[in-house]
Amino acid sequence: MGAYAYVAPQSVSEVVTVLSEHAQAGNPVQILAGGTDLLVQMRSVNKTPRTIVDIKKLSETNKLDIGDQEIYIGAAIPSALLYENQELKALLPGLLEASDLIGSTQVQGRATIGGNLCNASPAGDTIPAMIAVGAVCDIANADGGRQIPVEEFVTGVGRNALDAGEFLLGLKIPRPASNSSDAYLRFIPRTEMDIAVAGAGVSLTLEADGVCSAARVGIGAVAPTALLVPAAAEALVGSKLDADALAAAAAACSAASSPITDKRGTADYRRKVVGVLCRRAAEIAKQRIIGG
Repeated sequence: MGAYAYVAPQSVSEVVTVLSEHAQAGNPVQILAGGTDLLVQMRSVNKTPRTIVDIKKLSETNKLDIGDQEIYIGAAIPSALLYENQELKALLPGLLEASDLIGSTQVQGRATIGGNLCNASPAGDTIPAMIAVGAVCDIANADGGRQIPVEEFVTGVGRNALDAGEFLLGLKIPRPASNSSDAYLRFIPRTEMDIAVAGAGVSLTLEADGVCSAARVGIGAVAPTALLVPAAAEALVGSKLDADALAAAAAACSAASSPITDKRGTADYRRKVVGVLCRRAAEIAKQRIIGG
C-alpha cells in the first residue's frame, strides 16, 4: 500500500468542496462509504496514493425514509441494517435479497448498495435489482445536485456517471403498491459468496384479474453494464404471465445480453441462463403479489 491521506467532512457541502479542490489540483481522491471494495483496491488493483473522503457519518448518507410515495436509502447504510428492516423487506424483497448476497455476513455489516453501484462491476448483484424497482440516484454537487436513473449511472466496467466534485448521496425508489412486488435471482458456480455468472431482477404490478399492468426487468453479468430490458417488460405487460409471455421475456433478456466467455461460463451459456433467471424471477414476483 502507498501513502494515503484521510478526511472526514462534516457536511455534504464540505465533501463537495474537498472533491472539487482535489479534482482541480489533479490529486486522486476516493469516497469511503462502506469501504469493502476500497480496501481491496488499495491493496491490489490500484495502489495509487490518494485522499480518502469518508462520508459514512453524514446524516444524509445514513437516511432511511419509507414514505407514502417514495423510499430513500442513504448511500452509506450497511446492507445488514437494510436486511433487518422488516418493512423494507416486505416492500422490496428482491432488492433486499440482492443486497444480502454481497459477501459474507461480516462484509454485509459494512458493505452498502450505494458502494456496490458506484463500484460499477458488471456482476454487481444489487444493480439489476435496483434497475428493476426503478431506483434513481441522488447525486450531490456544487450546483444543488442532480438525479439519474440507475440504468444510466454505470457507464462501463468500473466506470460511473459521477463528475468531478460529485458523489452519491442515496437512492430514491418509488414505493411499491400492494399489488406490486419484485424478485432477484443470480446463478453462481458455488453455493455462496461467488460472483454472478448471470443475474436478473424483475418487478411486477398485477391487477385484480391477474393481468400484468406494469413491469421492469434488469439483467446483470451479461454485458459491460447491467441493463434495463424494455422488451422483456413489454412481453409481460398485458399478459397473465402465462408460459408464452414468460418465454418471450426470457428470449428478450437473452437477446439483449452481450456476455463474454471465460472460465466461469461461455457467452452462449450466459445468454441462456439470464433468460431462465428472468422467467423464474417473474414467477417469484407474481407469487409474492398473489400470496401476499
